[in-house]
Amino acid sequence: MIRNILGSLVALAGAASAVLSPFRDWYDGRAGQDYRVRDLFGGITATESGVLVSILLPFLFAALLVIAGVVLRSRIAVALAGLVVLGFTILWMVRQGQAEGALTVGGDGAGLQVGVANALAGGVLMLIGALLMSGRGAGARSRARARREREPVEPYAAPPADQVDTWPPTQEPGMSTHTSPWPEPEVDPYTGPDPHDPRTRSYPQAERGPEPGDAEDPRDPVHPPHRPPER
Repeated sequence: MIRNILGSLVALAGAASAVLSPFRDWYDGRAGQDYRVRDLFGGITATESGVLVSILLPFLFAALLVIAGVVLRSRIAVALAGLVVLGFTILWMVRQGQAEGALTVGGDGAGLQVGVANALAGGVLMLIGALLMSGRGAGARSRARARREREPVEPYAAPPADQVDTWPPTQEPGMSTHTSPWPEPEVDPYTGPDPHDPRTRSYPQAERGPEPGDAEDPRDPVHPPHRPPER
């Protein structure tokens, strides 16, 4: 915002300097408004010019470009206005040098005078103003950045349906530990080798006889037989 204001002020100052320059002396006491625009392309002549067809015309166009650029915050429009002013001023200097044989700078009213300096300064100020302006896109980007900072940010976003292996996010490459939505089956705790499995026997065992309570045991499990008394 500050850059746009500062750049706009500098560009407007350059536009004012460029518009006022044709009303001041340019060369040997001759004002800039006395030079026709057509003379810049066909050669400088001594013919007087009207104000609206003089070198003031491109400078007015440049000033309008500056105003439009300031309103629209367009750096391109402001820079183009500065190039227009500098281009027509340098073209005039080339034509004037061809007409006079050489350009001179004198303090006694001969040669290049203050009007040319005002035009060149105006064009340079317009270019500086365009560089200082941040433009319209920078303001939109700063507002978008501020809006993103105000919005709450979720720690993790839900994964798409075709990427279930990436949830929960582990920040590590590779497959996730859970690749199925169903719980994994529980594994029975290890209780040692199976005594009935011959592959786990370390030595042969005797055959087990019938025990009380078996279906094949004819003895009464409630009233077991007693040894007869000795005589």
